[in-house]
Amino acid sequence: MLTYTIRRLILAVPTLLFIALVIFLLLELAPGDPMAEMPLTIPPEVKEKMREALGLGQPWYVRFYLWLYQFFVVEPQYWIDGLFGTNFADGAQRIISFQSRSPVFNTIAERIPQTLWVVGMSYVVGVLIALPIGIISAVRQYSWFDNFGTFVSMVGFSVPTFFTGVLLIVIFSVNLGWFPSIYDTTLKVDDWPSFVKQLKQMAMPVFVLALYNAAQISRFMRASMLDNLGQDYVRTARAKGMTEKVVVLKHVLRNSLIPVVTVIALGVPQVFGGAIITEQVFKVNGLGQLLIIAIHGNDVPMVLTLTFIFAVLIVVFNLIADILYGVLDPRIRYD
Repeated sequence: MLTYTIRRLILAVPTLLFIALVIFLLLELAPGDPMAEMPLTIPPEVKEKMREALGLGQPWYVRFYLWLYQFFVVEPQYWIDGLFGTNFADGAQRIISFQSRSPVFNTIAERIPQTLWVVGMSYVVGVLIALPIGIISAVRQYSWFDNFGTFVSMVGFSVPTFFTGVLLIVIFSVNLGWFPSIYDTTLKVDDWPSFVKQLKQMAMPVFVLALYNAAQISRFMRASMLDNLGQDYVRTARAKGMTEKVVVLKHVLRNSLIPVVTVIALGVPQVFGGAIITEQVFKVNGLGQLLIIAIHGNDVPMVLTLTFIFAVLIVVFNLIADILYGVLDPRIRYD
Protein backbone atom coordinates (compact mmCIF):
# COMPACT_ATOMS: atom_id res chain seq x y z
CA MET A 1 0.00 0.00 0.00
CA LEU A 2 2.84 2.41 0.81
CA THR A 3 4.52 1.73 -2.55
CA TYR A 4 1.23 2.28 -4.35
CA THR A 5 0.65 5.57 -2.50
CA ILE A 6 4.13 6.86 -3.33
CA ARG A 7 3.70 5.86 -6.99
CA ARG A 8 0.35 7.66 -7.19
CA LEU A 9 1.80 10.79 -5.60
CA ILE A 10 4.63 10.82 -8.14
CA LEU A 11 2.18 10.40 -11.02
CA ALA A 12 0.05 13.20 -9.59
CA VAL A 13 2.83 15.75 -10.21
CA PRO A 14 2.68 15.77 -14.06
CA THR A 15 -1.11 15.47 -13.88
CA LEU A 16 -1.40 18.61 -11.75
CA LEU A 17 1.11 20.48 -13.90
CA PHE A 18 -0.94 19.68 -17.00
CA ILE A 19 -4.14 20.78 -15.23
CA ALA A 20 -2.47 24.04 -14.20
CA LEU A 21 -1.34 24.67 -17.78
CA VAL A 22 -4.83 24.03 -19.16
CA ILE A 23 -6.42 26.37 -16.60
CA PHE A 24 -3.84 29.08 -17.31
CA LEU A 25 -4.34 28.84 -21.08
CA LEU A 26 -8.12 28.98 -20.72
CA LEU A 27 -7.81 32.12 -18.61
CA GLU A 28 -5.30 33.53 -21.09
CA LEU A 29 -7.65 32.98 -24.04
CA ALA A 30 -10.75 34.16 -22.19
CA PRO A 31 -12.00 37.65 -23.11
CA GLY A 32 -11.52 40.48 -20.64
CA ASP A 33 -8.82 42.79 -19.35
CA PRO A 34 -7.91 43.51 -15.71
CA MET A 35 -7.56 47.18 -16.73
CA ALA A 36 -11.07 47.35 -18.20
CA GLU A 37 -12.67 48.51 -14.95
CA MET A 38 -10.21 51.32 -14.42
CA PRO A 39 -11.57 54.90 -14.73
CA LEU A 40 -11.52 56.31 -18.24
CA THR A 41 -9.72 59.39 -16.96
CA ILE A 42 -6.50 57.40 -16.48
CA PRO A 43 -4.11 58.17 -19.36
CA PRO A 44 -3.15 55.25 -21.65
CA GLU A 45 0.51 55.50 -20.70
CA VAL A 46 -0.39 55.15 -17.01
CA LYS A 47 -2.53 52.11 -17.78
CA GLU A 48 0.38 50.59 -19.68
CA LYS A 49 2.66 51.10 -16.69
CA MET A 50 0.06 49.49 -14.46
CA ARG A 51 -0.08 46.50 -16.82
CA GLU A 52 3.69 46.23 -16.64
CA ALA A 53 3.54 46.39 -12.84
CA LEU A 54 1.08 43.49 -12.82
CA GLY A 55 3.41 41.49 -15.08
CA LEU A 56 0.94 41.45 -17.99
CA GLY A 57 3.58 42.68 -20.43
CA GLN A 58 5.56 39.44 -20.24
CA PRO A 59 4.91 36.41 -22.50
CA TRP A 60 2.38 33.87 -21.24
CA TYR A 61 4.95 31.12 -20.68
CA VAL A 62 7.06 33.44 -18.50
CA ARG A 63 4.03 34.35 -16.38
CA PHE A 64 3.02 30.70 -16.10
CA TYR A 65 6.51 29.67 -14.93
CA LEU A 66 6.56 32.57 -12.47
CA TRP A 67 3.20 31.50 -11.04
CA LEU A 68 4.39 27.89 -10.65
CA TYR A 69 7.54 29.06 -8.88
CA GLN A 70 5.56 31.30 -6.55
CA PHE A 71 2.94 28.61 -5.81
CA PHE A 72 5.31 25.72 -5.11
CA VAL A 73 8.41 27.52 -3.81
CA VAL A 74 7.78 31.06 -2.57
CA GLU A 75 4.45 30.51 -0.79
CA PRO A 76 5.64 27.43 1.17
CA GLN A 77 8.70 29.43 2.22
CA TYR A 78 6.44 32.18 3.58
CA TRP A 79 4.45 29.59 5.52
CA ILE A 80 7.65 28.15 7.00
CA ASP A 81 8.89 31.65 7.89
CA GLY A 82 5.60 32.41 9.61
CA LEU A 83 5.69 29.18 11.64
CA PHE A 84 9.34 29.03 12.65
CA GLY A 85 10.54 32.63 12.30
CA THR A 86 13.04 31.83 9.54
CA ASN A 87 13.95 33.96 6.51
CA PHE A 88 13.74 31.53 3.59
CA ALA A 89 11.45 33.76 1.51
CA ASP A 90 13.59 36.85 2.14
CA GLY A 91 11.23 39.32 0.45
CA ALA A 92 10.47 37.14 -2.59
CA GLN A 93 7.48 38.14 -4.71
CA ARG A 94 4.29 36.30 -3.72
CA ILE A 95 1.19 35.64 -5.85
CA ILE A 96 -0.60 39.01 -5.85
CA SER A 97 -4.28 39.55 -6.61
CA PHE A 98 -5.03 42.00 -9.43
CA GLN A 99 -8.06 43.35 -7.55
CA SER A 100 -6.97 43.69 -3.92
CA ARG A 101 -3.21 44.01 -4.61
CA SER A 102 -2.69 41.71 -1.62
CA PRO A 103 -1.22 38.19 -1.50
CA VAL A 104 -3.71 35.66 -2.85
CA PHE A 105 -3.09 33.12 -0.10
CA ASN A 106 -3.74 35.72 2.60
CA THR A 107 -7.17 36.38 1.11
CA ILE A 108 -7.86 32.65 0.79
CA ALA A 109 -6.83 32.09 4.42
CA GLU A 110 -9.32 34.76 5.49
CA ARG A 111 -12.16 33.08 3.57
CA ILE A 112 -11.47 29.44 4.50
CA PRO A 113 -13.05 29.54 8.01
CA GLN A 114 -16.42 30.63 6.61
CA THR A 115 -16.30 27.94 3.92
CA LEU A 116 -15.35 25.23 6.42
CA TRP A 117 -18.05 26.33 8.86
CA VAL A 118 -20.77 26.14 6.24
CA VAL A 119 -19.60 23.76 3.53
CA GLY A 120 -17.65 21.41 5.78
CA MET A 121 -20.45 21.18 8.32
CA SER A 122 -23.05 20.62 5.62
CA TYR A 123 -21.08 17.73 4.12
CA VAL A 124 -20.59 16.06 7.50
CA VAL A 125 -24.29 16.46 8.30
CA GLY A 126 -25.24 15.18 4.84
CA VAL A 127 -23.10 12.04 5.19
CA LEU A 128 -24.34 11.33 8.72
CA ILE A 129 -27.94 11.59 7.51
CA ALA A 130 -27.47 9.72 4.22
CA LEU A 131 -25.79 6.56 5.50
CA PRO A 132 -28.49 5.48 8.00
CA ILE A 133 -31.26 6.46 5.56
CA GLY A 134 -29.69 4.34 2.82
CA ILE A 135 -29.16 1.39 5.17
CA ILE A 136 -32.69 1.42 6.61
CA SER A 137 -34.25 1.95 3.17
CA ALA A 138 -32.45 -1.12 1.83
CA VAL A 139 -33.24 -3.34 4.83
CA ARG A 140 -36.90 -2.24 4.78
CA GLN A 141 -37.31 -2.11 1.03
CA TYR A 142 -40.65 -0.72 -0.27
CA SER A 143 -41.75 0.24 3.24
CA TRP A 144 -43.18 3.68 4.01
CA PHE A 145 -39.73 4.77 5.21
CA ASP A 146 -38.15 3.65 1.93
CA ASN A 147 -40.80 5.41 -0.15
CA PHE A 148 -40.51 8.60 1.89
CA GLY A 149 -36.71 8.52 1.74
CA THR A 150 -36.83 7.98 -2.03
CA PHE A 151 -39.20 10.94 -2.43
CA VAL A 152 -37.05 13.27 -0.32
CA SER A 153 -33.88 12.13 -2.09
CA MET A 154 -35.37 12.75 -5.53
CA VAL A 155 -36.52 16.22 -4.48
CA GLY A 156 -33.16 17.07 -2.90
CA PHE A 157 -31.22 15.85 -5.92
CA SER A 158 -33.49 17.38 -8.59
CA VAL A 159 -34.15 20.83 -7.14
CA PRO A 160 -31.15 23.18 -7.63
CA THR A 161 -29.54 24.64 -4.53
CA PHE A 162 -30.19 28.25 -5.55
CA PHE A 163 -33.94 27.55 -5.69
CA THR A 164 -33.93 25.73 -2.35
CA GLY A 165 -31.92 28.54 -0.79
CA VAL A 166 -34.26 31.28 -2.02
CA LEU A 167 -37.30 29.25 -0.93
CA LEU A 168 -35.92 28.86 2.59
CA ILE A 169 -35.13 32.58 2.77
CA VAL A 170 -38.70 33.46 1.78
CA ILE A 171 -40.23 31.06 4.31
CA PHE A 172 -37.93 31.21 7.34
CA SER A 173 -36.44 34.71 6.99
CA VAL A 174 -39.05 36.88 5.31
CA ASN A 175 -42.28 35.27 6.52
CA LEU A 176 -41.35 33.66 9.85
CA GLY A 177 -38.25 35.67 10.76
CA TRP A 178 -36.57 32.69 12.42
CA PHE A 179 -33.19 32.86 10.67
CA PRO A 180 -31.15 35.69 9.11
CA SER A 181 -31.04 35.73 5.32
CA ILE A 182 -27.49 37.15 5.16
CA TYR A 183 -24.52 35.40 6.72
CA ASP A 184 -22.60 37.70 9.08
CA THR A 185 -18.92 36.83 8.57
CA THR A 186 -17.81 39.38 11.16
CA LEU A 187 -19.55 37.52 14.00
CA LYS A 188 -17.17 36.26 16.68
CA VAL A 189 -18.33 33.35 18.83
CA ASP A 190 -17.18 34.07 22.38
CA ASP A 191 -20.29 33.42 24.48
CA TRP A 192 -23.59 31.50 24.40
CA PRO A 193 -25.72 34.20 22.65
CA SER A 194 -23.13 34.58 19.88
CA PHE A 195 -22.97 30.78 19.52
CA VAL A 196 -26.76 30.61 19.13
CA LYS A 197 -26.60 33.40 16.55
CA GLN A 198 -23.91 31.49 14.66
CA LEU A 199 -26.08 28.36 14.62
CA LYS A 200 -29.05 30.34 13.34
CA GLN A 201 -27.17 31.92 10.47
CA MET A 202 -25.63 28.55 9.55
CA ALA A 203 -28.93 26.68 9.63
CA MET A 204 -30.27 27.45 6.16
CA PRO A 205 -27.09 27.25 4.04
CA VAL A 206 -26.04 24.06 5.86
CA PHE A 207 -29.48 22.52 5.31
CA VAL A 208 -29.49 23.39 1.60
CA LEU A 209 -26.11 21.76 0.96
CA ALA A 210 -26.72 18.84 3.35
CA LEU A 211 -30.00 17.98 1.59
CA TYR A 212 -28.29 17.94 -1.79
CA ASN A 213 -25.38 15.80 -0.57
CA ALA A 214 -27.55 13.41 1.46
CA ALA A 215 -29.84 12.85 -1.54
CA GLN A 216 -26.99 11.51 -3.66
CA ILE A 217 -25.17 9.49 -1.02
CA SER A 218 -28.33 7.85 0.40
CA ARG A 219 -29.30 6.58 -3.07
CA PHE A 220 -25.83 5.08 -3.61
CA MET A 221 -25.92 3.56 -0.12
CA ARG A 222 -29.35 2.00 -0.70
CA ALA A 223 -28.41 0.55 -4.10
CA SER A 224 -25.16 -0.88 -2.76
CA MET A 225 -26.89 -2.43 0.25
CA LEU A 226 -29.59 -4.03 -1.90
CA ASP A 227 -26.95 -5.48 -4.21
CA ASN A 228 -25.12 -7.12 -1.30
CA LEU A 229 -28.22 -8.29 0.56
CA GLY A 230 -28.94 -10.69 -2.31
CA GLN A 231 -25.48 -12.26 -2.35
CA ASP A 232 -24.77 -15.89 -1.41
CA TYR A 233 -22.58 -15.00 1.58
CA VAL A 234 -25.55 -13.26 3.19
CA ARG A 235 -27.74 -16.35 2.88
CA THR A 236 -24.88 -18.45 4.26
CA ALA A 237 -24.48 -16.13 7.26
CA ARG A 238 -28.22 -16.32 7.97
CA ALA A 239 -28.17 -20.12 7.61
CA LYS A 240 -25.45 -20.27 10.27
CA GLY A 241 -27.83 -18.67 12.73
CA MET A 242 -26.42 -15.15 12.78
CA THR A 243 -28.86 -12.45 13.79
CA GLU A 244 -30.06 -10.00 11.16
CA LYS A 245 -28.29 -7.17 12.99
CA VAL A 246 -24.95 -8.96 12.76
CA VAL A 247 -25.50 -9.88 9.11
CA VAL A 248 -26.37 -6.34 8.10
CA LEU A 249 -23.88 -4.36 10.16
CA LYS A 250 -20.89 -6.72 10.13
CA HIS A 251 -21.01 -8.29 6.69
CA VAL A 252 -23.29 -6.38 4.32
CA LEU A 253 -22.44 -2.86 5.49
CA ARG A 254 -18.70 -3.21 5.10
CA ASN A 255 -18.94 -4.52 1.55
CA SER A 256 -21.58 -1.94 0.67
CA LEU A 257 -19.39 0.94 1.81
CA ILE A 258 -16.74 0.21 -0.83
CA PRO A 259 -18.47 2.00 -3.77
CA VAL A 260 -20.02 4.60 -1.45
CA VAL A 261 -16.56 5.62 -0.21
CA THR A 262 -15.76 6.82 -3.72
CA VAL A 263 -18.86 8.99 -3.83
CA ILE A 264 -18.12 10.47 -0.40
CA ALA A 265 -14.41 11.07 -1.05
CA LEU A 266 -14.88 12.59 -4.49
CA GLY A 267 -17.75 14.69 -3.23
CA VAL A 268 -15.53 16.70 -0.87
CA PRO A 269 -13.82 18.87 -3.54
CA GLN A 270 -17.04 19.02 -5.57
CA VAL A 271 -18.85 20.49 -2.60
CA PHE A 272 -16.42 23.42 -2.48
CA GLY A 273 -17.16 24.11 -6.14
CA GLY A 274 -20.89 23.47 -5.81
CA ALA A 275 -21.14 25.81 -2.83
CA ILE A 276 -20.38 28.79 -5.06
CA ILE A 277 -24.07 29.37 -5.78
CA THR A 278 -25.16 28.72 -2.20
CA GLU A 279 -22.57 31.14 -0.85
CA GLN A 280 -23.85 33.76 -3.26
CA VAL A 281 -27.48 33.22 -2.20
CA PHE A 282 -26.76 33.56 1.53
CA LYS A 283 -23.88 36.05 1.09
CA VAL A 284 -21.40 33.75 2.80
CA ASN A 285 -17.98 35.36 2.49
CA GLY A 286 -16.27 32.12 1.53
CA LEU A 287 -14.13 30.69 -1.27
CA GLY A 288 -17.09 30.32 -3.62
CA GLN A 289 -18.00 33.98 -3.45
CA LEU A 290 -14.32 34.89 -3.74
CA LEU A 291 -14.05 32.90 -6.99
CA ILE A 292 -17.12 34.61 -8.46
CA ILE A 293 -15.74 38.06 -7.61
CA ALA A 294 -12.35 37.14 -9.08
CA ILE A 295 -13.92 35.92 -12.33
CA HIS A 296 -15.95 39.11 -12.70
CA GLY A 297 -12.84 41.22 -12.10
CA ASN A 298 -10.57 39.19 -14.44
CA ASP A 299 -8.33 38.49 -11.47
CA VAL A 300 -6.24 35.79 -13.16
CA PRO A 301 -3.90 34.99 -10.22
CA MET A 302 -6.85 34.49 -7.85
CA VAL A 303 -8.91 32.41 -10.29
CA LEU A 304 -5.90 30.30 -11.29
CA THR A 305 -4.88 29.65 -7.68
CA LEU A 306 -8.39 28.77 -6.48
CA THR A 307 -9.20 26.45 -9.40
CA PHE A 308 -5.83 24.75 -9.07
CA ILE A 309 -6.46 24.18 -5.35
CA PHE A 310 -9.80 22.55 -6.27
CA ALA A 311 -7.94 20.34 -8.76
CA VAL A 312 -5.42 19.33 -6.09
CA LEU A 313 -8.31 18.39 -3.78
CA ILE A 314 -9.82 16.18 -6.48
CA VAL A 315 -6.52 14.34 -7.07
CA VAL A 316 -5.88 13.93 -3.33
CA PHE A 317 -9.34 12.60 -2.56
CA ASN A 318 -9.14 10.22 -5.53
CA LEU A 319 -6.06 8.76 -3.88
CA ILE A 320 -7.80 8.64 -0.48
CA ALA A 321 -10.74 6.75 -2.03
CA ASP A 322 -8.41 4.18 -3.60
CA ILE A 323 -6.56 3.67 -0.30
CA LEU A 324 -9.84 3.21 1.57
CA TYR A 325 -10.74 0.50 -0.94
CA GLY A 326 -7.92 -1.62 0.41
CA VAL A 327 -8.86 -0.85 4.02
CA LEU A 328 -12.51 -1.85 3.57
CA ASP A 329 -11.94 -4.85 1.29
CA PRO A 330 -8.98 -7.13 2.15
CA ARG A 331 -9.28 -8.73 -1.29
CA ILE A 332 -8.10 -5.50 -2.93
CA ARG A 333 -4.32 -5.17 -3.03
CA TYR A 334 -2.14 -2.67 -4.88
CA ASP A 335 1.06 -4.71 -4.96
